Amino acid sequence: MSKVLASLRYSAEHEWVDSSTPTKVGITQVAADALGDVVYVDLPEVGDNVTAGETCGEVESTKSVSDLYAPVTGTILEVNQETIDNPAILNEDPYGAGWLFTVEVSEEGPLLSAADYASANGGDVA
Repeated sequence: MSKVLASLRYSAEHEWVDSSTPTKVGITQVAADALGDVVYVDLPEVGDNVTAGETCGEVESTKSVSDLYAPVTGTILEVNQETIDNPAILNEDPYGAGWLFTVEVSEEGPLLSAADYASANGGDVA
């Protein structure tokens, strides 16, 4: 069963956000497990504006291509070059080294608590 971290909040589209400023964004272990082996990541660029609920990139695996949805509205401040260079890190450590980008948040989208996300997606809260 996929791990869901209690310290994070989640979008229905399987992205997570932490409580830091700027806010760090990534994909959940539920998403990484469903995708299989991730081979390519397309992320927004520094300075881009993203809008909560709208696509902002994609994750490609050996099985499929999935859109990334912004869980918050704001400006991209940093992208994780390590994730771009080594997309498999999303499978290995989606909540740690596999984060995707940071955002200066102007508005949050609809976010779920860890318990609500886990309940909806069959994950275990850790």
